[in-house]
Amino acid sequence: MIDGTSDKHDEFGPFGRPLFDDPSARALSRVGVIDVGSNSVRMVVFDGAARSPAYFFNEKVMCGLGRDFAETGRLHVEGRDRALRAMKRFAALARGMGADPIVTVATAAMREAEDGPEFRDLVERETGLPMWVIDGQEEARLSAQGVLLGWPGAEGLVCDIGGSSMELAQISGGRVGKRVTSALGPLRLQGIGGGKKQVKAEIKSVLEDLVKEVGTRHKRLFLVGGSWRAIAKIDMVRRGYPLHVLHEYRMTPKAIYETLAHIEARDQQTLRAETGIGETRMALVPLASLVLRQLVRALKPREIAISSYGIREGLLYEQMPQRLRDRDPLIESCRFQEQKDARLPGFGRALYHFIAPLFKGERESQMRIIRAACLLHDVSWRAHPDYRHEACFDNATRANLGGLTHSERVFLGLSLLHRYKNSRQGTRFEDIITILDENQIAQAEILGRAMRFGAMFSAETPNTLGKLRWFPKKRHLELHLSDTAQDLFGEVAQSRFGSLVSALAATSEVKRVRPETILVEPARHQGA
Repeated sequence: MIDGTSDKHDEFGPFGRPLFDDPSARALSRVGVIDVGSNSVRMVVFDGAARSPAYFFNEKVMCGLGRDFAETGRLHVEGRDRALRAMKRFAALARGMGADPIVTVATAAMREAEDGPEFRDLVERETGLPMWVIDGQEEARLSAQGVLLGWPGAEGLVCDIGGSSMELAQISGGRVGKRVTSALGPLRLQGIGGGKKQVKAEIKSVLEDLVKEVGTRHKRLFLVGGSWRAIAKIDMVRRGYPLHVLHEYRMTPKAIYETLAHIEARDQQTLRAETGIGETRMALVPLASLVLRQLVRALKPREIAISSYGIREGLLYEQMPQRLRDRDPLIESCRFQEQKDARLPGFGRALYHFIAPLFKGERESQMRIIRAACLLHDVSWRAHPDYRHEACFDNATRANLGGLTHSERVFLGLSLLHRYKNSRQGTRFEDIITILDENQIAQAEILGRAMRFGAMFSAETPNTLGKLRWFPKKRHLELHLSDTAQDLFGEVAQSRFGSLVSALAATSEVKRVRPETILVEPARHQGA
């Protein structure tokens, strides 16, 4: 394609050859998980061909199996009926969509209720779905694996809160370490007598024992579970945070304390109206808030991050071969999108090599985002031209992409916006863009205009011969073109090159060079 500059590792660079066409990866397509929790029953069907989970189907029913468990020791009667109806529906849907295998996993309420075995047998008879009732240690392991699915290099402590239990698990070096479980789920805490004072005392006592096992001052505390996500949503609204994506949303201990005080000072109806949180979920927030306050106080994490990935994603991770686990979830997902939706699958790799000279010296973590942008640069081409820049921004910032911080999401979205539109003024994204600093905004614009020019320069001829040379100290950009490429550098391409030069605040020169001075990349490859 444009420029065949090779990576230091192999033909496909540090991310290796794409795996989504490999049989071991394709085998993960239409993998289904039914999660029978103390508060909800949910079925997710993954299109797991790429390293990041794509949700083919996702439905939740708030059943409340664990409601009143502390008083009765049994599953809630109405909850049983609702759960069985949901499971019958899920079994029929799974068969209809060819989800195979379908794994059914049950947690605290089912493993501890007196009538848990009886209900499991009933579900299996009525639906034909074997139910795997896991203990707290296994629940902690699977939740931690879900976090690793989204963050392969994650370091810290995972805390998964359900209706009837709360688990902690250490993660480091891509592995799950020590795990502990407790009865600190809000449904369980509802059964403690003596009012709020006694509940706080119980939480503090239990956490003192847990902390002895898992330690304190972890780099990051990853929060998994619906109650944590509800609190994070309230934090977003309180702060006026512009990007409403819970996954990878980060909070400081100070912000957590402020939000918990905010929750305590307001009534539930007002909070629900402000956030859209359901009544059943909101009812558990006050007790979950008591747990979180003591959790942060006892663990002293540097930072708190919300993970939308948990047990269900952990089960998908369980079925991945190690070589797929080792891949970058962002890059693999972007490759998959390019292969599925781009006009010229594989062109993103060539585009990356063409524009890479503009970013010499950038850290590898930033080059990774630039790679992702090049892979996604053309996947929204079917959108109406007047709204293509918006579709690109939405695709990057709101899509279920793993391995991205919020600032990286917005950087990716802004660069793709500028791939199709020079100006961002007047767009509906101006408040979201404030997540970035001025330097990041400028870099995203340069990347977008570089992709806009590069795509124009070689849209119909993948073997075009040309390359960029950037001299940052002189603020000077050279475009080297062979004789073959001269006709491609027409009026529109010249205009877009000028736009790139303007974003760089540079001088420029276009040079005619011998073909042998420009490396040629093969016409079509998957990946970047």
